[in-house]
Amino acid sequence: MPRVQFYHNAENPLALACELAERAFAGGRKVALRVPDGTAARQLDQLLWSFHQLAFVPHVMAGTPLAPETPVIIGRADAPAEWPHHEILFNLADDVPPGIEQFRMLIEIIGQDEAQKGPARTRWKHYKNLDLPLQAFDAVRREAL
Repeated sequence: MPRVQFYHNAENPLALACELAERAFAGGRKVALRVPDGTAARQLDQLLWSFHQLAFVPHVMAGTPLAPETPVIIGRADAPAEWPHHEILFNLADDVPPGIEQFRMLIEIIGQDEAQKGPARTRWKHYKNLDLPLQAFDAVRREAL
């Protein structure tokens, strides 16, 4: 079962996901990024190309032919797909991702909007009931809570 980290209070959850995915990729890790829908997937795709001038984060959408060979995969909660690797899953959707037991680490990124905080509390309780190791961080201050 995965370790779970919650990043609360993110000013821009997609930008934080890019930053953390870049760090994970630079460290040789493979990443799955789960977003709510196609609009968020397109935004994240564009942001991964442009958020940092010197960054190169190779990524593709889940289900494409290059997905098994690509270290960063973007998938949609509204169109579930099989993940080609199972190291780190970033969840930016409001529900518990299916198949979390396959991953080593699950990272939940929660924005400042109250509409995101309620579902995040529900997910925290769910993971706690599963006895998963939980850590919480303030995304703005970059410190553990």
